[in-house]
Amino acid sequence: MAKKIAGVLTAVKKVRGGAKVPHRKNTAETEIVRIPTPSKVVIPMSMHIGAPCEPVVKVGDEVAVGQLIGDSDKFVSAPIHATVSGKVVEVGNVKLPNGTLSQAVTIESDGEMRLWDGIKPPKVETREDLIKAVRDSGLVGLGGAGFPTHVKLNFPPEKNIDTLVINAAECEPYITVDYRECIENSWDILSGVYTLKDILGFKQVIIAVEDNKPEAFKVLKAIADNKVDVKDEVKLMTLESKYPQGAEKMMVQSATGRQVPPGKLPADVGCVVMNVASVAFIARYLKTGKPLVSRSLTVDGSAIAQPKNVRVPIGTNIGEIIDFCGGFGEEPCKIITGGPMMGLSIVGTDLPVLKQNNAILAFSKSDAVLKPEKDCIRCGKCAAVCPMSLVPTNIVKAVKAKDVDMLNKVGVMVCMECGSCAFACPAGKPLVQHMRLAKSILREEAKK
Repeated sequence: MAKKIAGVLTAVKKVRGGAKVPHRKNTAETEIVRIPTPSKVVIPMSMHIGAPCEPVVKVGDEVAVGQLIGDSDKFVSAPIHATVSGKVVEVGNVKLPNGTLSQAVTIESDGEMRLWDGIKPPKVETREDLIKAVRDSGLVGLGGAGFPTHVKLNFPPEKNIDTLVINAAECEPYITVDYRECIENSWDILSGVYTLKDILGFKQVIIAVEDNKPEAFKVLKAIADNKVDVKDEVKLMTLESKYPQGAEKMMVQSATGRQVPPGKLPADVGCVVMNVASVAFIARYLKTGKPLVSRSLTVDGSAIAQPKNVRVPIGTNIGEIIDFCGGFGEEPCKIITGGPMMGLSIVGTDLPVLKQNNAILAFSKSDAVLKPEKDCIRCGKCAAVCPMSLVPTNIVKAVKAKDVDMLNKVGVMVCMECGSCAFACPAGKPLVQHMRLAKSILREEAKK
Protein backbone atom coordinates (compact mmCIF):
# COMPACT_ATOMS: atom_id res chain seq x y z
CA MET A 1 0.00 0.00 0.00
CA ALA A 2 1.04 3.59 -0.62
CA LYS A 3 2.24 5.60 2.32
CA LYS A 4 -0.07 8.52 3.10
CA ILE A 5 1.58 11.76 4.19
CA ALA A 6 -0.71 14.62 5.28
CA GLY A 7 -3.45 13.53 2.92
CA VAL A 8 -1.07 12.85 0.02
CA LEU A 9 -0.09 9.46 -1.40
CA THR A 10 3.30 8.43 -2.65
CA ALA A 11 3.67 6.00 -5.52
CA VAL A 12 2.58 2.44 -4.76
CA LYS A 13 5.33 1.01 -6.91
CA LYS A 14 8.28 2.54 -8.72
CA VAL A 15 8.45 1.95 -12.45
CA ARG A 16 11.22 -0.21 -13.79
CA GLY A 17 14.04 1.47 -15.69
CA GLY A 18 13.45 4.88 -17.16
CA ALA A 19 15.86 7.72 -17.79
CA LYS A 20 16.80 10.81 -15.81
CA VAL A 21 16.35 13.29 -18.65
CA PRO A 22 17.16 17.01 -18.25
CA HIS A 23 14.31 18.98 -16.67
CA ARG A 24 14.47 22.14 -18.84
CA LYS A 25 10.99 23.45 -18.01
CA ASN A 26 11.89 26.96 -19.15
CA THR A 27 8.28 28.12 -19.62
CA ALA A 28 6.92 26.70 -16.35
CA GLU A 29 6.11 30.13 -14.95
CA THR A 30 4.92 31.57 -18.28
CA GLU A 31 1.15 31.98 -18.43
CA ILE A 32 -0.69 30.68 -21.47
CA VAL A 33 -1.48 33.49 -23.94
CA ARG A 34 -3.78 33.43 -26.95
CA ILE A 35 -2.27 34.21 -30.32
CA PRO A 36 -4.06 36.66 -32.66
CA THR A 37 -6.65 35.09 -34.95
CA PRO A 38 -4.78 33.54 -37.90
CA SER A 39 -5.70 34.64 -41.43
CA LYS A 40 -6.51 31.03 -42.30
CA VAL A 41 -6.45 27.56 -40.82
CA VAL A 42 -5.84 24.21 -42.47
CA ILE A 43 -7.77 21.55 -40.55
CA PRO A 44 -6.83 17.94 -41.36
CA MET A 45 -9.50 15.25 -41.27
CA SER A 46 -7.05 12.84 -39.60
CA MET A 47 -6.07 14.09 -36.14
CA HIS A 48 -6.59 11.01 -34.01
CA ILE A 49 -5.94 7.30 -33.78
CA GLY A 50 -8.62 5.53 -35.83
CA ALA A 51 -10.66 6.27 -38.92
CA PRO A 52 -10.21 9.70 -40.54
CA CYS A 53 -13.23 11.95 -40.95
CA GLU A 54 -14.88 12.93 -44.23
CA PRO A 55 -15.51 16.63 -44.89
CA VAL A 56 -19.16 17.69 -44.52
CA VAL A 57 -18.57 21.17 -45.97
CA LYS A 58 -17.59 22.34 -49.44
CA VAL A 59 -15.70 25.23 -50.99
CA GLY A 60 -17.65 28.46 -50.63
CA ASP A 61 -19.49 27.49 -47.44
CA GLU A 62 -19.55 30.04 -44.62
CA VAL A 63 -18.70 28.46 -41.28
CA ALA A 64 -18.52 29.58 -37.65
CA VAL A 65 -16.37 28.49 -34.70
CA GLY A 66 -17.53 25.13 -33.39
CA GLN A 67 -19.48 24.14 -36.50
CA LEU A 68 -19.07 20.52 -37.63
CA ILE A 69 -16.86 20.26 -40.73
CA GLY A 70 -15.82 16.58 -40.64
CA ASP A 71 -17.18 13.32 -39.24
CA SER A 72 -17.09 9.55 -39.57
CA ASP A 73 -19.51 6.72 -38.85
CA LYS A 74 -16.65 4.57 -37.55
CA PHE A 75 -16.58 3.91 -33.81
CA VAL A 76 -12.89 4.76 -33.32
CA SER A 77 -12.96 8.30 -34.66
CA ALA A 78 -13.80 11.80 -33.48
CA PRO A 79 -15.65 14.65 -35.23
CA ILE A 80 -13.82 17.80 -36.32
CA HIS A 81 -15.06 21.38 -36.03
CA ALA A 82 -14.28 24.78 -37.53
CA THR A 83 -11.74 26.62 -35.40
CA VAL A 84 -12.24 30.08 -36.91
CA SER A 85 -15.23 31.74 -38.56
CA GLY A 86 -15.02 32.52 -42.26
CA LYS A 87 -15.25 30.85 -45.66
CA VAL A 88 -14.13 27.41 -46.81
CA VAL A 89 -11.67 28.12 -49.62
CA GLU A 90 -10.25 24.65 -50.24
CA VAL A 91 -10.92 20.98 -49.58
CA GLY A 92 -7.84 19.03 -50.55
CA ASN A 93 -4.83 17.14 -49.25
CA VAL A 94 -2.22 18.30 -46.77
CA LYS A 95 0.96 16.70 -45.48
CA LEU A 96 0.96 15.93 -41.75
CA PRO A 97 4.01 16.12 -39.46
CA ASN A 98 4.45 12.33 -39.72
CA GLY A 99 4.78 12.61 -43.51
CA THR A 100 1.41 11.10 -44.43
CA LEU A 101 -1.26 12.84 -46.50
CA SER A 102 -4.70 13.69 -45.18
CA GLN A 103 -7.76 15.43 -46.51
CA ALA A 104 -8.06 18.89 -45.04
CA VAL A 105 -10.49 21.80 -44.96
CA THR A 106 -8.95 25.26 -45.39
CA ILE A 107 -10.91 28.14 -43.88
CA GLU A 108 -10.12 31.78 -44.62
CA SER A 109 -10.82 33.69 -41.44
CA ASP A 110 -13.11 36.72 -41.33
CA GLY A 111 -11.35 37.80 -38.14
CA GLU A 112 -14.57 37.75 -36.12
CA MET A 113 -14.31 34.33 -34.41
CA ARG A 114 -18.12 34.07 -34.44
CA LEU A 115 -19.49 31.10 -32.53
CA TRP A 116 -21.80 28.74 -34.37
CA ASP A 117 -25.38 29.44 -33.28
CA GLY A 118 -25.98 25.73 -32.63
CA ILE A 119 -23.59 25.64 -29.69
CA LYS A 120 -25.28 24.88 -26.39
CA PRO A 121 -24.36 22.89 -23.27
CA PRO A 122 -25.28 19.21 -23.61
CA LYS A 123 -27.80 17.68 -21.25
CA VAL A 124 -25.96 14.96 -19.36
CA GLU A 125 -27.74 12.77 -16.84
CA THR A 126 -26.65 9.24 -17.71
CA ARG A 127 -23.52 7.35 -18.70
CA GLU A 128 -24.75 7.24 -22.31
CA ASP A 129 -25.39 10.99 -22.31
CA LEU A 130 -21.84 11.64 -21.14
CA ILE A 131 -20.19 9.36 -23.70
CA LYS A 132 -22.24 10.93 -26.51
CA ALA A 133 -21.36 14.42 -25.29
CA VAL A 134 -17.64 13.59 -25.19
CA ARG A 135 -17.84 12.23 -28.73
CA ASP A 136 -19.74 15.27 -29.98
CA SER A 137 -17.05 17.50 -28.44
CA GLY A 138 -14.39 16.02 -30.73
CA LEU A 139 -12.07 15.34 -27.80
CA VAL A 140 -9.02 13.14 -28.28
CA GLY A 141 -6.21 12.59 -25.79
CA LEU A 142 -4.50 15.96 -25.37
CA GLY A 143 -1.35 14.46 -23.90
CA GLY A 144 -0.09 13.53 -27.37
CA ALA A 145 -1.55 10.09 -28.13
CA GLY A 146 -4.69 11.36 -29.89
CA PHE A 147 -6.93 8.44 -28.92
CA PRO A 148 -10.65 9.33 -29.15
CA THR A 149 -11.73 9.93 -25.56
CA HIS A 150 -15.31 8.69 -25.94
CA VAL A 151 -13.94 5.26 -26.90
CA LYS A 152 -11.76 5.14 -23.78
CA LEU A 153 -14.73 6.05 -21.56
CA ASN A 154 -17.10 3.58 -23.22
CA PHE A 155 -15.76 0.59 -21.32
CA PRO A 156 -18.02 -2.46 -20.84
CA PRO A 157 -19.34 -3.15 -17.31
CA GLU A 158 -17.64 -6.54 -17.17
CA LYS A 159 -14.24 -4.81 -17.17
CA ASN A 160 -14.92 -3.81 -13.53
CA ILE A 161 -13.19 -0.45 -13.91
CA ASP A 162 -12.79 1.07 -10.46
CA THR A 163 -9.98 3.64 -10.77
CA LEU A 164 -9.52 6.83 -12.76
CA VAL A 165 -5.93 8.06 -12.90
CA ILE A 166 -5.41 11.69 -13.87
CA ASN A 167 -2.03 12.05 -15.56
CA ALA A 168 -0.35 15.33 -14.66
CA ALA A 169 3.20 13.95 -14.83
CA GLU A 170 4.37 15.72 -18.03
CA CYS A 171 7.70 13.92 -17.91
CA GLU A 172 9.09 15.11 -21.29
CA PRO A 173 11.64 17.94 -21.10
CA TYR A 174 10.52 21.45 -22.14
CA ILE A 175 6.74 20.85 -22.25
CA THR A 176 4.81 22.76 -19.54
CA VAL A 177 1.22 23.17 -20.78
CA ASP A 178 -0.17 20.50 -18.44
CA TYR A 179 1.63 22.18 -15.55
CA ARG A 180 0.03 25.48 -16.57
CA GLU A 181 -3.37 23.75 -16.81
CA CYS A 182 -2.99 22.73 -13.16
CA ILE A 183 -2.03 26.26 -12.15
CA GLU A 184 -4.53 28.21 -14.27
CA ASN A 185 -7.55 25.91 -14.55
CA SER A 186 -7.56 23.87 -11.36
CA TRP A 187 -11.32 24.13 -10.83
CA ASP A 188 -12.02 22.85 -14.33
CA ILE A 189 -9.90 19.83 -13.41
CA LEU A 190 -11.87 19.39 -10.19
CA SER A 191 -15.23 19.71 -11.96
CA GLY A 192 -14.22 17.21 -14.65
CA VAL A 193 -12.96 14.73 -12.07
CA TYR A 194 -16.18 14.73 -10.07
CA THR A 195 -18.37 14.52 -13.18
CA LEU A 196 -16.50 11.48 -14.47
CA LYS A 197 -16.41 9.84 -11.05
CA ASP A 198 -20.11 10.33 -10.34
CA ILE A 199 -21.49 9.38 -13.75
CA LEU A 200 -19.10 6.57 -14.69
CA GLY A 201 -18.93 5.12 -11.17
CA PHE A 202 -15.20 5.21 -10.44
CA LYS A 203 -14.59 4.20 -6.83
CA GLN A 204 -11.41 6.23 -6.59
CA VAL A 205 -9.61 8.94 -8.52
CA ILE A 206 -5.84 9.45 -8.27
CA ILE A 207 -4.38 12.72 -9.53
CA ALA A 208 -0.73 11.89 -10.17
CA VAL A 209 1.97 14.54 -10.53
CA GLU A 210 5.76 14.31 -10.54
CA ASP A 211 7.56 15.61 -7.47
CA ASN A 212 9.52 18.23 -9.46
CA LYS A 213 6.44 20.43 -9.94
CA PRO A 214 5.95 22.05 -6.52
CA GLU A 215 3.52 24.79 -7.55
CA ALA A 216 1.24 22.31 -9.33
CA PHE A 217 1.49 20.16 -6.22
CA LYS A 218 0.20 23.04 -4.08
CA VAL A 219 -2.79 23.67 -6.34
CA LEU A 220 -3.67 20.00 -6.70
CA LYS A 221 -3.25 19.54 -2.96
CA ALA A 222 -6.04 22.09 -2.52
CA ILE A 223 -8.18 19.99 -4.87
CA ALA A 224 -7.44 16.78 -2.97
CA ASP A 225 -8.39 18.49 0.30
CA ASN A 226 -11.61 19.99 -1.06
CA LYS A 227 -14.51 19.49 1.36
CA VAL A 228 -16.82 18.40 -1.47
CA ASP A 229 -15.05 15.04 -1.38
CA VAL A 230 -16.60 13.89 1.88
CA LYS A 231 -15.74 10.24 1.18
CA ASP A 232 -12.08 11.05 0.44
CA GLU A 233 -12.25 9.25 -2.91
CA VAL A 234 -10.16 11.78 -4.87
CA LYS A 235 -6.51 11.64 -3.87
CA LEU A 236 -3.30 13.34 -4.87
CA MET A 237 -0.21 11.26 -5.48
CA THR A 238 3.37 12.37 -5.98
CA LEU A 239 5.54 10.36 -8.35
CA GLU A 240 9.28 10.17 -8.68
CA SER A 241 10.51 12.46 -11.42
CA LYS A 242 11.62 10.00 -14.05
CA TYR A 243 10.97 9.56 -17.76
CA PRO A 244 8.68 7.92 -19.06
CA GLN A 245 6.61 8.26 -15.88
CA GLY A 246 3.69 9.71 -17.86
CA ALA A 247 3.22 6.67 -20.11
CA GLU A 248 -0.13 4.98 -19.41
CA LYS A 249 1.21 1.61 -18.32
CA MET A 250 3.87 3.22 -16.14
CA MET A 251 1.29 5.53 -14.61
CA VAL A 252 -1.03 2.65 -13.72
CA GLN A 253 1.79 0.72 -12.08
CA SER A 254 2.97 3.74 -10.07
CA ALA A 255 -0.51 4.79 -8.97
CA THR A 256 -2.09 1.41 -8.20
CA GLY A 257 0.64 -1.25 -8.21
CA ARG A 258 -1.24 -3.08 -10.98
CA GLN A 259 0.81 -4.26 -13.93
CA VAL A 260 -0.72 -4.07 -17.41
CA PRO A 261 0.18 -7.31 -19.25
CA PRO A 262 1.83 -7.19 -22.70
CA GLY A 263 -0.73 -6.47 -25.39
CA LYS A 264 -3.33 -5.32 -22.86
CA LEU A 265 -4.68 -1.90 -21.87
CA PRO A 266 -5.16 -0.16 -18.50
CA ALA A 267 -8.85 -1.11 -18.67
CA ASP A 268 -7.81 -4.76 -18.43
CA VAL A 269 -6.57 -4.09 -14.89
CA GLY A 270 -9.48 -1.91 -13.84
CA CYS A 271 -8.07 1.53 -14.68
CA VAL A 272 -8.70 4.43 -17.02
CA VAL A 273 -5.92 6.98 -17.50
CA MET A 274 -6.70 10.49 -18.70
CA ASN A 275 -4.53 13.52 -19.33
CA VAL A 276 -5.20 16.42 -17.00
CA ALA A 277 -5.99 18.82 -19.87
CA SER A 278 -8.52 16.36 -21.31
CA VAL A 279 -10.39 16.22 -18.00
CA ALA A 280 -10.42 20.02 -17.73
CA PHE A 281 -11.73 20.31 -21.29
CA ILE A 282 -14.63 17.96 -20.54
CA ALA A 283 -15.68 20.23 -17.67
CA ARG A 284 -15.61 23.29 -19.92
CA TYR A 285 -17.51 21.54 -22.71
CA LEU A 286 -20.29 20.43 -20.37
CA LYS A 287 -20.67 24.03 -19.19
CA THR A 288 -20.51 25.75 -22.59
CA GLY A 289 -21.06 23.21 -25.37
CA LYS A 290 -18.04 24.62 -27.24
CA PRO A 291 -16.19 21.70 -28.88
CA LEU A 292 -12.44 21.18 -29.16
CA VAL A 293 -11.36 24.02 -31.45
CA SER A 294 -8.14 25.18 -29.80
CA ARG A 295 -5.37 23.82 -27.65
CA SER A 296 -2.37 24.96 -25.62
CA LEU A 297 1.22 24.47 -26.80
CA THR A 298 4.67 25.01 -25.38
CA VAL A 299 6.95 26.76 -27.89
CA ASP A 300 10.55 26.46 -26.74
CA GLY A 301 14.06 25.36 -27.59
CA SER A 302 17.39 27.12 -28.09
CA ALA A 303 16.40 28.43 -31.55
CA ILE A 304 13.17 30.12 -30.37
CA ALA A 305 13.62 33.84 -29.64
CA GLN A 306 10.86 34.17 -27.02
CA PRO A 307 9.69 30.83 -25.57
CA LYS A 308 6.02 30.90 -24.56
CA ASN A 309 2.98 28.83 -23.71
CA VAL A 310 0.31 29.71 -26.25
CA ARG A 311 -3.33 28.90 -27.00
CA VAL A 312 -3.96 28.45 -30.72
CA PRO A 313 -6.86 27.48 -33.00
CA ILE A 314 -6.34 23.94 -34.29
CA GLY A 315 -5.10 24.11 -37.86
CA THR A 316 -2.94 27.22 -37.28
CA ASN A 317 0.27 27.26 -39.29
CA ILE A 318 3.30 26.31 -37.18
CA GLY A 319 5.35 29.07 -38.79
CA GLU A 320 2.84 31.70 -37.65
CA ILE A 321 3.02 30.41 -34.09
CA ILE A 322 6.82 30.61 -34.10
CA ASP A 323 6.58 34.16 -35.48
CA PHE A 324 4.31 35.07 -32.55
CA CYS A 325 7.11 33.85 -30.28
CA GLY A 326 9.60 36.26 -31.86
CA GLY A 327 10.64 33.93 -34.65
CA PHE A 328 13.97 32.14 -34.64
CA GLY A 329 16.68 33.69 -32.50
CA GLU A 330 19.16 31.32 -34.12
CA GLU A 331 19.11 29.25 -37.28
CA PRO A 332 17.13 26.10 -36.41
CA CYS A 333 18.84 22.81 -37.05
CA LYS A 334 15.96 20.64 -35.83
CA ILE A 335 12.25 21.39 -35.34
CA ILE A 336 10.05 18.95 -33.42
CA THR A 337 6.34 18.65 -32.76
CA GLY A 338 5.98 17.18 -29.28
CA GLY A 339 8.76 16.47 -26.81
CA PRO A 340 12.41 15.74 -27.60
CA MET A 341 12.07 12.10 -26.51
CA MET A 342 9.00 11.00 -28.48
CA GLY A 343 8.17 13.95 -30.73
CA LEU A 344 8.33 14.02 -34.52
CA SER A 345 11.03 15.90 -36.37
CA ILE A 346 9.60 18.04 -39.19
CA VAL A 347 11.34 19.40 -42.29
CA GLY A 348 9.65 22.81 -42.28
CA THR A 349 7.13 25.02 -40.51
CA ASP A 350 4.44 25.10 -43.20
CA LEU A 351 2.34 22.53 -41.37
CA PRO A 352 -0.87 22.82 -39.32
CA VAL A 353 -1.19 22.26 -35.57
CA LEU A 354 -3.16 19.10 -34.78
CA LYS A 355 -5.38 18.28 -31.81
CA GLN A 356 -2.74 16.04 -30.26
CA ASN A 357 0.22 18.46 -30.60
CA ASN A 358 1.35 19.76 -27.22
CA ALA A 359 4.64 21.43 -28.15
CA ILE A 360 6.71 22.96 -30.93
CA LEU A 361 10.43 22.83 -30.20
CA ALA A 362 13.24 24.27 -32.31
CA PHE A 363 16.92 23.71 -31.59
CA SER A 364 20.09 25.35 -32.83
CA LYS A 365 22.92 23.28 -34.26
CA SER A 366 24.78 23.04 -30.94
CA ASP A 367 21.75 21.41 -29.29
CA ALA A 368 20.81 19.12 -32.18
CA VAL A 369 24.08 17.24 -32.61
CA LEU A 370 23.64 13.47 -32.51
CA LYS A 371 26.09 11.24 -30.69
CA PRO A 372 28.56 9.73 -33.19
CA GLU A 373 27.61 6.09 -33.66
CA LYS A 374 30.21 3.64 -32.36
CA ASP A 375 30.46 -0.08 -31.81
CA CYS A 376 28.26 -1.55 -29.08
CA ILE A 377 30.31 -2.23 -25.95
CA ARG A 378 27.71 -4.58 -24.39
CA CYS A 379 27.33 -2.31 -21.38
CA GLY A 380 23.66 -3.22 -20.89
CA LYS A 381 22.51 0.35 -20.23
CA CYS A 382 19.75 0.09 -22.86
CA ALA A 383 18.26 -2.95 -21.13
CA ALA A 384 18.61 -1.39 -17.69
CA VAL A 385 16.54 1.68 -18.59
CA CYS A 386 13.86 -0.10 -20.66
CA PRO A 387 10.57 0.21 -18.72
CA MET A 388 9.17 -2.80 -20.59
CA SER A 389 12.08 -5.12 -19.66
CA LEU A 390 13.22 -5.57 -23.26
CA VAL A 391 16.80 -6.18 -24.36
CA PRO A 392 17.27 -3.79 -27.32
CA THR A 393 20.58 -5.32 -28.45
CA ASN A 394 18.85 -8.68 -29.02
CA ILE A 395 16.14 -6.93 -31.03
CA VAL A 396 18.75 -5.16 -33.18
CA LYS A 397 20.38 -8.52 -33.97
CA ALA A 398 17.03 -10.03 -34.97
CA VAL A 399 16.19 -7.00 -37.13
CA LYS A 400 19.47 -7.21 -39.03
CA ALA A 401 18.89 -10.93 -39.59
CA LYS A 402 15.17 -10.36 -40.34
CA ASP A 403 14.51 -13.21 -37.92
CA VAL A 404 10.72 -13.07 -37.49
CA ASP A 405 10.60 -15.89 -34.96
CA MET A 406 13.17 -14.19 -32.76
CA LEU A 407 11.39 -10.83 -33.01
CA ASN A 408 8.20 -12.46 -31.79
CA LYS A 409 10.07 -14.23 -29.03
CA VAL A 410 11.77 -11.08 -27.66
CA GLY A 411 8.44 -9.24 -27.53
CA VAL A 412 9.28 -6.15 -29.55
CA MET A 413 5.61 -5.27 -30.05
CA VAL A 414 5.34 -4.14 -26.40
CA CYS A 415 7.97 -1.45 -27.01
CA MET A 416 6.40 2.00 -26.50
CA GLU A 417 9.21 3.74 -28.43
CA CYS A 418 9.91 6.01 -25.46
CA GLY A 419 13.55 6.46 -26.46
CA SER A 420 15.04 5.70 -23.05
CA CYS A 421 17.35 3.09 -24.57
CA ALA A 422 18.73 5.46 -27.22
CA PHE A 423 19.13 8.23 -24.63
CA ALA A 424 21.21 5.96 -22.41
CA CYS A 425 23.28 4.32 -25.15
CA PRO A 426 26.91 5.54 -25.01
CA ALA A 427 27.50 4.18 -28.51
CA GLY A 428 24.87 6.45 -30.08
CA LYS A 429 22.92 3.57 -31.62
CA PRO A 430 19.59 4.53 -33.29
CA LEU A 431 17.73 1.99 -31.17
CA VAL A 432 14.24 3.46 -31.53
CA GLN A 433 14.54 3.27 -35.31
CA HIS A 434 15.45 -0.39 -34.96
CA MET A 435 12.38 -0.95 -32.76
CA ARG A 436 10.16 0.63 -35.42
CA LEU A 437 11.79 -1.41 -38.17
CA ALA A 438 11.26 -4.58 -36.12
CA LYS A 439 7.56 -3.81 -35.78
CA SER A 440 7.22 -3.12 -39.49
CA ILE A 441 8.86 -6.48 -40.28
CA LEU A 442 6.33 -8.26 -38.05
CA ARG A 443 3.40 -6.35 -39.55
CA GLU A 444 4.50 -7.21 -43.08
CA GLU A 445 4.89 -10.86 -42.09
CA ALA A 446 1.37 -10.83 -40.61
CA LYS A 447 -0.06 -9.68 -43.95
CA LYS A 448 1.31 -12.72 -45.78
